Amino acid sequence: MRATSTSLDNNRIKLIVELDDSEMDDALDAAAASLAKQVSVKGFRKGKVPKNVLVAHIGGLEVLRSEAIRESMPDFYARAIADTLVDPIGQPEINITGGEQEGALTFEAEVEVRPVVTISGQRDLRVTIPSPNVNDDEIEAQINRYRETDATLEDVDRPIVTGDLVTMDIRVQQIATDVEPLEMSDFMYTVGSGTITEGVDELILGLKAGEELKLNGNVGEGVVATYEMKLKQVKERILPELTDEWVEENTEWSTDQEMRDAIVNQMRRMKIVEAQMSQRDATLVALGELVDADVVPEVLVDAETNERLHDLGHRLSQQQMTLEMFLQVTNQSPEQLLETLREDAVRGVRIDLALRALVVAENLEPTPEEIEEELATTAASMNADPELLRTNLRDTGRVVAFNAEVAKMKASRWLMDNVTFVDPDGLEIDRALLRTDQSEELDA
Repeated sequence: MRATSTSLDNNRIKLIVELDDSEMDDALDAAAASLAKQVSVKGFRKGKVPKNVLVAHIGGLEVLRSEAIRESMPDFYARAIADTLVDPIGQPEINITGGEQEGALTFEAEVEVRPVVTISGQRDLRVTIPSPNVNDDEIEAQINRYRETDATLEDVDRPIVTGDLVTMDIRVQQIATDVEPLEMSDFMYTVGSGTITEGVDELILGLKAGEELKLNGNVGEGVVATYEMKLKQVKERILPELTDEWVEENTEWSTDQEMRDAIVNQMRRMKIVEAQMSQRDATLVALGELVDADVVPEVLVDAETNERLHDLGHRLSQQQMTLEMFLQVTNQSPEQLLETLREDAVRGVRIDLALRALVVAENLEPTPEEIEEELATTAASMNADPELLRTNLRDTGRVVAFNAEVAKMKASRWLMDNVTFVDPDGLEIDRALLRTDQSEELDA
């Protein structure tokens, strides 16, 4: 086979392919063997029909040649893709230009290829991740959770503050529905918990027992209700004094300091793990944003959306759920789900294009040795022979795709080593802290 590629407009290329006679002969033999298993010829068992008898039975060599071209064209195209190292992203338009009846088979194929984009600013990326540091407020909040288990309630006659326990009569009347109003007496509400409806916590602050509160709020998708609350009693949680005696009696620790050190150590570990787990995704999203969404090909977005929908369906089937059940549980319409999947697909395609651009920008193309090493690793994970995998990649036209995955892995490693990680306040995070192995206990 001889294959060449020519660039066209709008991220399209044209392949010009000419097959060797031996390749066409192999295709004819394969087509004859396939047809022999399908047709019935009197006097012969299926699969045992001689080639010359089969050819006469189906209408001549022209018919066999046409069937051979039809069956083998996907393989011819895949091999031409592998030989020319192009990266198609759509279905090809194939036109046979010679040899359809006899002689050397030639054909042309036009197909859209992945666009080559450029990026800038990759060395200046500041990626925001959760802070791995524990602040004093977080420590005190965790300690107070232990103290709250032994708290007492005391009536107060002052404006309500966050954390107070308010006893109220509440009435919820849905607007523009026939649903009967919901009425509850002596309902106890912890201010700041957000369990009634949005806006209550902000409006109730500063009120006192004996006052009333009224507002409209959501009770479900597209349903609004009027909430009326009569505040009857306000209680304050009185936390026990934090002494060594209380700690020993109510917790697993012996002293206040021992409790505090253990909590700090545990929270540090959890926060470092949280920061570590968010690094990769946050970094890739930040990189993807260097690619303008306008350059993302629709064909790639469609393919990625369909793949995500297929993956969702597969996961649901494993949980014995249907897509309809999932939509009902998550309170989504099919259109909303598809829009969410499409947004994720656009983000994924931008990341893919950005990683490929990063390979070029930072000269991260994998060496032949690195490709061979990854091929051997992949084959081992599949319990396959490396040579068999290599042949399969070539025959299916996935050589370029495999090499690109190796390059993107190399780019991801570069990225993790070169971006600056910051916390939500914009403060730079110590990389040494992010590399700490949390499988072992940290020093307090």
